[in-house]
Amino acid sequence: MKEFTISVFSENKIGLLTRIVSVFTRRHINVNSITASESSIEGIHRFTIVVKLLEEEVRKVVAQIEKQVDVIKSFYYHNEEIIYQEIALYKVPTKAFSDGDKVEQLIRLHNARILSIEPEYTVVEKTGHPAETEALLAEFKKFGIFEFVRSGRVAIVKPMEQLNTYLKSLENL
Repeated sequence: MKEFTISVFSENKIGLLTRIVSVFTRRHINVNSITASESSIEGIHRFTIVVKLLEEEVRKVVAQIEKQVDVIKSFYYHNEEIIYQEIALYKVPTKAFSDGDKVEQLIRLHNARILSIEPEYTVVEKTGHPAETEALLAEFKKFGIFEFVRSGRVAIVKPMEQLNTYLKSLENL
């Protein structure tokens, strides 16, 4: 099994997310992450879904998603074909910062940044791949951690976005 990123382009319609997720549920496929946002084309939204599957299975899933009403087009990518990031937020005790410069050096070492300092806690943000955010989490656990949350993947395709090419081909018909 390999990790794939699926991009689904659609109109922003109520209930579409439920229908897309049901494609995975019916096939007993676990979704590692899912994000939704506007795309670069006005009126079109993008779902970014990360799964671990065999390539044959991901092809079938993408084809099934494309059959959904309101889905314009769906693509899948290998990790080498995309540039991607996730964002993580950590809520750590502010008293950890009184332990010399260790925590501040840790933040610099991991290219993280402080978002908020409150009397009881400090919120730190780290953008990167899951392994990078997990590494910082492991370090913060040594000092104590109140909360941790990581977003789903956001990704941009290295080659030109295939949706633009697909839409132009439809115009030429």
